Amino acid sequence: MSDELSKLKARLERLELLYQVSNVIHSTLEAQEALQLIVSEGVRMVRASSGSVVLINPTTDFLEIHASQNLPGQARRLQLRVGEGITGWVARHGRPALVNDVTQDARYVAARRAVKSELAVPLEVSGEIRGVLNMDSDRADAFTPDDQELLQELAVQAAKVIQNTWLYEQLRLKVHLFESLASVSRTINSTLSLDEALRVVTREACELMRARTCSLMMLDDSGEWLDLRASYGAGKGYLKKPRLSVEESLLGVVVRRKKPVQVANVQASTHYQNVDIARREGLVSLLSVPLIFSGEAIGTLNVYTGRPYSFSNEEIRILGALAELSAIAIEKARLYERIVDVEEQLRQNEKLSALGLLAAEVAHEIRNPLTVMKLLYHSLNLEFPENDPRMKDAELIKAKIEHLNKIVEQILDFARTTEPRFAPVNLNELVDELGLLVRHKLANQNIRVVRQLQPDLPPVMGDAPQLEQAFLNLILNAAEAMPNGGALTIKSRVVKSRVTIEFKDTGGGMSEELQKQAFSAVLSTTKAKGTGLGLAIVGRIIETHHGHVQIKSRPGRGTTLIISLPAK
Repeated sequence: MSDELSKLKARLERLELLYQVSNVIHSTLEAQEALQLIVSEGVRMVRASSGSVVLINPTTDFLEIHASQNLPGQARRLQLRVGEGITGWVARHGRPALVNDVTQDARYVAARRAVKSELAVPLEVSGEIRGVLNMDSDRADAFTPDDQELLQELAVQAAKVIQNTWLYEQLRLKVHLFESLASVSRTINSTLSLDEALRVVTREACELMRARTCSLMMLDDSGEWLDLRASYGAGKGYLKKPRLSVEESLLGVVVRRKKPVQVANVQASTHYQNVDIARREGLVSLLSVPLIFSGEAIGTLNVYTGRPYSFSNEEIRILGALAELSAIAIEKARLYERIVDVEEQLRQNEKLSALGLLAAEVAHEIRNPLTVMKLLYHSLNLEFPENDPRMKDAELIKAKIEHLNKIVEQILDFARTTEPRFAPVNLNELVDELGLLVRHKLANQNIRVVRQLQPDLPPVMGDAPQLEQAFLNLILNAAEAMPNGGALTIKSRVVKSRVTIEFKDTGGGMSEELQKQAFSAVLSTTKAKGTGLGLAIVGRIIETHHGHVQIKSRPGRGTTLIISLPAK
């Protein structure tokens, strides 16, 4: 009876101890702190000399010490394969091992010289052996079956703690990744230069994934090759590596399948094309995700770690989301570059129009004196004998006058081809289209656009491209007048059966003399930029549309140009 009472009492003490220990190890959600508490409480419960929590690395399959007590530094760096040593045996078989004389056990691998007894139990998380709780003693026969039972109960509690801390870490990582992703998206979309956008993408991806190197490969125009367009953390060897074939390379698989690819160790991969470069650069694990825009892969975003690493599903999804944002930013930057090109083409068209107008003006001015010269020549009746050398001179003068007359007529005929082709035009839509075209230019100059467009504005009969050219000239002139920023107000309305549209800037204004000369086509200009014929072109276009232009301006108070056209 007394023996049973003693056993019950001892069991009650163990349960109380286990309850206390359970409270202690459940007191934190910090993974490393929890592991350290598990070790220290295990050592205290079974009166061990040292102890450790050993977890299986899912990438390398090695057993690694994650927390320990009373182990020397060299022992803490010890790595065992699953199946190696007593600890490895427990990890492989999922059963506890109680060894009270390690010198007699062939499985034993020494971590400390003084160890004589070892007790190891498996850590089972969600039905899977994820590690081992290991206790050592400097005394022989140090552990009993009761100690084993107690340590197993602790392992059950420890597994729950480990699972909870891992879940907490995953949630915390998710929060961090999503916060970083939001920050990255703002950074990426804040730039309009393609090269700058690519540099931002690789830098932010490297920091977001805590990677050693990040690179961005993009398809060339043929769609057959991947070229390195940007990188972060890459060495000279990586930067000089050759372009990759889409059909034959590992990253080409990512483009073709439009799915992520993960490689545990590129240095040992038979599918990776640049193994030597990876070894020199210290690149180990790779995660590559496709850059997809409008359903088509345009490249790959690649992150490399400097040590073996298994990217979680959450990390793959996060990098994929970053790649989607990056693809949008890349296309946005490409679109902006095309818009800049179009703006430049429009500027060139303005110059060509100005040259055409200038040529017409010159031809018109030349034709009048040329006509007088032609009449005078014929009135002189310059008849000379055939053998008189002046006869050839007179004929030559006559021929050259006719030649000049033909040139003038050709120029004037060419100028007449710009007559407008009338059709109904909605001026509000025209303003909206131009707003999309020049929005980046105005934004870069800190110019705010205020639209005050009458919703039910009737159409006018006009030539849309010519009116667009006139309005563009006025917008660009307003931008030139506000180099340090300002406001451009565009207002449309109906006044006495005519449609008016106003362009008002907050620039330096115009003097009365400049206003008088604004619509005159002159052969020279004092403007620092442009042709000096912009407003002359506007005036000519509006005149051919049976409209008129009015300027209201005062120096220092901005300029308003009011265009009035007959409603349809």
